[in-house]
Amino acid sequence: MTRFPLRQSNRLLFAGPVSTRRRFLTSTAAGLAAGLGSLPSWKAALRAQQRGSRRHEKLLVTDIEVHNIMVPYEDWIHDTLDHFYGPSRRTIYIVRTNSELVGLGESNQPESDSVLNKYIGSSPWDWIGDETSLGLGTAMYDLMGKAAGIPVYKLFGQRYRRWVPVGSWTVSADPTHVAEAVQQYARRGYTWLKYHLSPFENVIDQLQAMQNIAPRGFRVMFDLTMGGTNDHTYELLEKMSEFPITGAFEDPLFERDIEGYIELRRRVRVPIVLHHAPLGHSFEIFRRAADACILGHSRIGNTIRRAGLMAGANLPFMLQNVGGQITRSMTTHMQSAFKTASFQFHCDAETWKADVVKERPDPVNGFLRVSEAPGLGLTLDEEELERLKNLKLPERAKWIIKTEFVNGTKMYNIADPQASIFMVRPDFRKLIPMSYNSPLQTEWWDDDGTPEYRAMFERIEHEGIVLVKG
Repeated sequence: MTRFPLRQSNRLLFAGPVSTRRRFLTSTAAGLAAGLGSLPSWKAALRAQQRGSRRHEKLLVTDIEVHNIMVPYEDWIHDTLDHFYGPSRRTIYIVRTNSELVGLGESNQPESDSVLNKYIGSSPWDWIGDETSLGLGTAMYDLMGKAAGIPVYKLFGQRYRRWVPVGSWTVSADPTHVAEAVQQYARRGYTWLKYHLSPFENVIDQLQAMQNIAPRGFRVMFDLTMGGTNDHTYELLEKMSEFPITGAFEDPLFERDIEGYIELRRRVRVPIVLHHAPLGHSFEIFRRAADACILGHSRIGNTIRRAGLMAGANLPFMLQNVGGQITRSMTTHMQSAFKTASFQFHCDAETWKADVVKERPDPVNGFLRVSEAPGLGLTLDEEELERLKNLKLPERAKWIIKTEFVNGTKMYNIADPQASIFMVRPDFRKLIPMSYNSPLQTEWWDDDGTPEYRAMFERIEHEGIVLVKG
């Protein structure tokens, strides 16, 4: 622990309305105004500040504890995620004040000393609309809510929904795994699942396996990671759309292809979701390039502005902030308070076997109830925090991806958890064109200590990719 002491169509599946192009054009001016100002959010926070100041005069941050933890994955998904990413690491912030109030935050890696020192000696109210750190900003909002005696969502204005839609997550693996993911998450109350497609697996085979086991109404969002294959995108999406379980397509095209997105949205019957937006979800929204948008790890102030912009355009969106229950709680509060944040958000806390807070709610029919307790509504589990700080998980070594095509050809690649993007974008190495619908099956070949494994591993390192004719 580091301490910092005091120093000075199916489109209707979305939970909110989707405007027509005509309605959108007439709302553009309103969207600009909302995006630039987002005045209700600021006014709500300022009113809460007045209330909090009466309850806790001159509230100051005196100390920030930085705890680095390791978190094991749920047993059923551990092997799959461990192959992709290795052990899961998180940073937990415990922010103490000159009162009894304590704020909680988290991030995927520690903030620098220079960033942490900006918060020491400040008032939590100085961080309304924080654009410095999402993790520490979360802790500040937790403190503000506790100081004012109100739940965090009230710091952003009115509540638009008491129940917030939430999705689940996995990674692309063999059809048996993705079918199990649908089954596991459906049992826990989820109705949506998301994962990145990978050309090492056949998506139609995956879809068929999931469709065979999915309860009625369960949907999957497929992240195409902006292409990278030799597929004809429209034909592929049309084929995938034939399955009732297909719920949405995320980033099916290169991020700058706005005209392509407009045409794809016109032709494809399943909603198109835009995550990577080089113009900051502005021009993309004005052109109506997608049915919904994703704000990924957006800092609080930027989220407030973008939420206003999307409200003016009547465009559904969701926040994708990866983390544990602290992150999930903050995201739930924010989605509750933003008018069109009606698309199911993703956090990945459902993949964790443990956490540092005692509250670990599962959704009901795909929705999480927003807490009415002051702040985030979370209780720190100090014993579990200490355990996870001291937990040592083995590092996942590189391993071989063994792929066999229906004609008997075998392909061998090396997978590295430190560069997991290779599993979804092998084209980055410019080795061989691939498809999401290739007739193939893939196995994971871990180091078994045999001369055969070592010889193949060294050959791949030398050649980049190994193809053996069947």
